[in-house]
Amino acid sequence: MADAIKLAARGPLDGRTTPSIDGFALAPAPDCARFVLRAAPADAQSVAAAFGAAPSPEPMRAVEGGARAALWLGPDEWLLLAPGEDADALASSLEANLAGVAHSLVDVSHRQIGLDVGGALAARALNAGCPLDLSERAFPAGMVTRTLLGKCEIVLWRRGPQRFHAEVWRSFADYAWDFLGEAARRAPKA
Repeated sequence: MADAIKLAARGPLDGRTTPSIDGFALAPAPDCARFVLRAAPADAQSVAAAFGAAPSPEPMRAVEGGARAALWLGPDEWLLLAPGEDADALASSLEANLAGVAHSLVDVSHRQIGLDVGGALAARALNAGCPLDLSERAFPAGMVTRTLLGKCEIVLWRRGPQRFHAEVWRSFADYAWDFLGEAARRAPKA
C-alpha cells in the first residue's frame, strides 16, 4: 500500500522577499479567519457577544475587540477578522448567536489574504494605484472601504497614522505585493 503523502499548505506569497525600502514596510498579515456577515444592522449586533467586537453601524468604520475586528463594507455587510486558529469555534459561536435572525454568514478565509503596509511611504505607495485621498484628514485611523489598487479590488483599512491593512483576493496577492513594492521604490521621498 502506498504511503500517504501529506502536502504542506502553501500561501500565495511563500518565498517572496520583503521589499527593503527606507520608510516602507510590507508584510503578509498573520493567518486570519474571515467571515462575511450580511444582516440588518440591528440584527448584526447579535454577533457582538460571540465575536468580541460589535459590527459598526457607522459607515466605513472598523471596530476592534482584542485580536478581532469587524469592518463595515456596506449598510448590511461586514468583514469579520479573527485569528486563524479561532475559525471553527468562531463559526459555530456566531451561528448560534444569529439563530432566528435573517442573515448570511460565509467563511471566506481561503479566498483572500491580508497585507500589512506601514511606514512614512505607505500612503504614497497605496495612492500610486488607489484613487482615494489617503490623507489622515480624509481617511483617518479606523476608516475602512472597498477600493482599487491598480487593477485589483481590495478592502483598505487604516489602522494608524502610517499603518494600513489591505485584504486582497489570493489570486491577486502577487500582483498587489509587486505593485506596492514598486510604488514604494518610485515614491518621492518627503
